[in-house]
Amino acid sequence: MDQEVKLVKEVYGRNTYTRVVDTAFSELYRPTTVTDAPSQITVEQFFDNYNQLFFEIPAMGEVNSHEYLVKRSTEYLGGVVLSDNERAYIEEINSLRQQLLEANQNYLSLTNIV
Repeated sequence: MDQEVKLVKEVYGRNTYTRVVDTAFSELYRPTTVTDAPSQITVEQFFDNYNQLFFEIPAMGEVNSHEYLVKRSTEYLGGVVLSDNERAYIEEINSLRQQLLEANQNYLSLTNIV
């Protein structure tokens, strides 16, 4: 069972090594081509598309809606999204505060006259 195996060792100099040996790890990594890569759009293109699709986007919904965009943007900006009921309550409170202020001013003006 003796078999003779001849080993050949090739030695390259520092300058020829990079030209002869592929050091790009092409077996482990497949670079994406232009057709594989998702298309990147600019902010301007995004808003152009948004304006074209504005009326096709549902007003309400968990995702892909104007409501979702408002919630996501508000979270990003650090604000709070209010429901319609909450907005109505705040408007009513503001109206009642204004009425109370006017009533207090009327009371003060009446008590100063007498």
